[in-house]
Amino acid sequence: MKLELESGVRLKFAKQPIAWLKAFWKFSRPHTIIGTSLSVLALYLITIAESGQSLFFLLSSLFPTLLACLCGNVYIVGLNQLEDVDIDRINKPRLPLASGEFSRQQGVVIVLTMGLLAIAIAALQSPYLLGMVGISILIGTAYSLPPIRLKRFPFWASLCILTVRGIVVNLGLFLHFHSLFPHLPSVIRHSPFAIPPSVWALTAFVVVFTFAIAIFKDVPDMEGDRQYNISTFTLRLGQKKVFNLARWVITASYVGMILAGFARLPGVNAAFLISTHLALLGILWFRSFQVDLGDKFSISRFYQFIWKLFFLEYLLFPIACLIAPPTI
Repeated sequence: MKLELESGVRLKFAKQPIAWLKAFWKFSRPHTIIGTSLSVLALYLITIAESGQSLFFLLSSLFPTLLACLCGNVYIVGLNQLEDVDIDRINKPRLPLASGEFSRQQGVVIVLTMGLLAIAIAALQSPYLLGMVGISILIGTAYSLPPIRLKRFPFWASLCILTVRGIVVNLGLFLHFHSLFPHLPSVIRHSPFAIPPSVWALTAFVVVFTFAIAIFKDVPDMEGDRQYNISTFTLRLGQKKVFNLARWVITASYVGMILAGFARLPGVNAAFLISTHLALLGILWFRSFQVDLGDKFSISRFYQFIWKLFFLEYLLFPIACLIAPPTI
């Protein structure tokens, strides 16, 4: 009966384009799409701020860069869903593969198409973008696909996520955009040593923050992970300990940015950096006291709130760079 129901609701683009696109949007995991889009925009703006160029100088490269990254994003989250259908029927039953809106064959076609498009588009842009997308796809594949399937191990699962989101994406995007400035000397334009302190600061923040996301994401999904023997920090340590650990890790990332502001981080407006991060730190703690660890919906809402804080960083930090006083 279950199989008949699932096959009966499968969507085809030619017959139901709107419903298919809505299902594809769910398949792409919108919070990760937003995060990827903001990271591309943020590194574009930081590159502009560091170079002193017009906001429109690299605009022609922004769209293909974004498209390559989004295709890679869909490949990674889609592959994870292909391998986790049974788990998602418990933890995330509304996802298209788990609900039956997409068949496994449709999922495979989407994932392979997105992966190939990501590599092809990146290859046409720059070696740095190709390297960034390629490394991200390799790590994403190792994260989900047997026999490696690193997501089974809490340490390696967290390392995969923070490596891609924190290090590979931020440094790779800056080097990509930076390499496109034709007026810079070749040695500077193509040297990894050209990465400024502001980019290193953002990278450090995102690495720490992403670790909190990586360990917290399994808190609402205990039941499915337990049934399918997916070892997570939540199952090992318990919800309360992981919740508190994630809260303190995020606190450390904000405190780090605040201290960077007091230390007069080059290329950043210190007053803006300090005030915004102090405010967000206060909001984080206020919101965390409202979470009911016995209510899955309450935990999921706080997890989405953490993602919103993550999104905000990719908006606030570039602004701090753009309004920084000129160096003398």
